[in-house]
Amino acid sequence: MKLKFLTCSLLLAVTGMGTTFNNVQAQEQIRTKEIGLQLYSVRSMIGSHVQPDTYNADYFSVLQKLAKMGYTSVESAGYKDGMFYNTTPQVFKKNVEKAGMKVLSSHASRTLTQEELASGDFSKALTWWKETIIAHKAAGIKYIVTPWLDLPKTIKDLDTECQYLNEIGQLCREYGIKYGYHNHAHEFEKVEGKVVMLDYMIEHTKPENVFFEMDVYWTIIGKASPVDYFKKYPGRYATLHIKDHREIGQSGMVGFDAIFANTDIAGVENIFVELEETTADLEVGLKQSIDYLLKAPFVKKTYQK
Repeated sequence: MKLKFLTCSLLLAVTGMGTTFNNVQAQEQIRTKEIGLQLYSVRSMIGSHVQPDTYNADYFSVLQKLAKMGYTSVESAGYKDGMFYNTTPQVFKKNVEKAGMKVLSSHASRTLTQEELASGDFSKALTWWKETIIAHKAAGIKYIVTPWLDLPKTIKDLDTECQYLNEIGQLCREYGIKYGYHNHAHEFEKVEGKVVMLDYMIEHTKPENVFFEMDVYWTIIGKASPVDYFKKYPGRYATLHIKDHREIGQSGMVGFDAIFANTDIAGVENIFVELEETTADLEVGLKQSIDYLLKAPFVKKTYQK
């Protein structure tokens, strides 16, 4: 009887160890997914390009919190005059890496003046871009993304903007950086009632010079289908903004399973969560959002080829 009891106990112990091992293994698998964060999400903590005077150079503790939640990389929204959140490119890179993440991407833009738009002379703007690209290179950034263009009044103006994007992208490529454009909802409107702004932009920029960072939420608000655009323009979407009405996966408005099922067609290399608002506490919302993606079976460990 004693031998039987010891045998059963041993079996239970081994089974328990197996269960514990499987749980640990599952947790490790969850934690190793590559998921970035657009730092505009934490603008109330560290500032953003929208309010550059609010940049907080003491942002390391915020980065630590993000890394602890499971975020593995960042996309900056705090570039101005050669600095990132009032720190040098080198310090920004060091802070992000010290927190346990990578600097992958950054939003930066230089809008054409009316004179530049009319003349098509981008020389002054490209001088600004060269300095910007060098600063981003020093920060170890892989992607630079323009986050906004106004809806052009004419197709001619839209075509000029496309030429401008092409030239920026070519310059970025010379420094080993990929250049892209991020959509909101207005890009799905027609210019002169004839051409859809985003379609024209994709069709009149070179794939080797310009990729597109789809914001999946704004695409839906623009009454378009992310998957339809992936299939219409395969390989053009190197990065995605994973966004919802508030926390990721809470509203039911965005079909994340279908979106992630088509990332290979889209050409996705990296994903970034972005929160514009949350139901309550920001940190809770950031954690809920990444937990949703970490646990979702349709989200891959990595999108790097």
